[in-house]
Amino acid sequence: MVISECAYPRAGLIGNPSDGYFGKTIAFAFTNFRAKVLLYESPELEILPATRDHSRFGSVAELVSDVRLYGYYGGIRLLKAAVKRFAEYGDSVGAVLDGRNFTLRYESNIPHLVGLAGSSAIITAAMRAMMAFYGVRIPKPVLANLIRAVETEELGISAGLQDRVAQVYQGLVYMDFNREAMERRGYGSYEELDPSLLPPLYIAYRSALAQSSELVHNDLRERYRRGDPAVVEAMRFWADLTVQVRDSLLRRQAERLPALLNANFDRRVSLYDVGAGNLRMVQAAREVGVCAKFTGSGGAIVGLCPDDAVFERLKARLGELGVTVIRPAIAPPVGGE
Repeated sequence: MVISECAYPRAGLIGNPSDGYFGKTIAFAFTNFRAKVLLYESPELEILPATRDHSRFGSVAELVSDVRLYGYYGGIRLLKAAVKRFAEYGDSVGAVLDGRNFTLRYESNIPHLVGLAGSSAIITAAMRAMMAFYGVRIPKPVLANLIRAVETEELGISAGLQDRVAQVYQGLVYMDFNREAMERRGYGSYEELDPSLLPPLYIAYRSALAQSSELVHNDLRERYRRGDPAVVEAMRFWADLTVQVRDSLLRRQAERLPALLNANFDRRVSLYDVGAGNLRMVQAAREVGVCAKFTGSGGAIVGLCPDDAVFERLKARLGELGVTVIRPAIAPPVGGE
């Protein structure tokens, strides 16, 4: 029997990057792209390489282009770390992982390193496949923590919980990472919101703007650790914006949202250089008449665009910059605890 599991990219609607700093965020998963993992029983445990793991190139220029797009590491390290962490979790809770071995293979068409959480999607899909294979149930808040630990503790990648919570729960999720809850039980308070509350959205991304989120988060984390007043206040500001967006959604006051989303990005620009390409993408979107902010750490933006004619103008304008614009299809919420 072949087990097939998927996980989807996420977009931070508001509040990011305060999730790593006891803040609040709202994010959603969407199905326009996906990471897929296949798992089947085999005599030995084997992890098969995918396109981004290849090491044969037609030329030096092709290797350079590949490294610029995917970095020096592909998905195999994510899967190896996920298997290790899953096995250790099983031991910690007394789950019996029988002696069966398996083969893992993966594929992903999530745009790479543009702030859509493609790496954690691969890990999430792998965790779901192993849970199905061994019959292990993991509560959703705990699973999100486990996925984050694969990156932060196994691979040394700076990462907040927002991406993993959105991918585990899917749909639209309000997240409160207040310090008391995080320190007492290790995870925040997560509220699933009705995705139908969202007005029509757009997401735009440009792979040429790809960069690792570690570059951004490491700097912010160090400044936060030092108590930099601008960074500390920004975290409170973003958390407050999140509460305002949640309230506006629940009251169906969509007209309040554009200014709040714009404010999220504008405060970010005041803290550090977001990159000329990213700034041009946001400015071009706003010139068309829509709001715009990062979905994550850069390379992709999200905003509201209820009018189809404006959406077509947005596609044309951003297309001039080599930017792809889509309408995100919200992933259905995952049932259960």
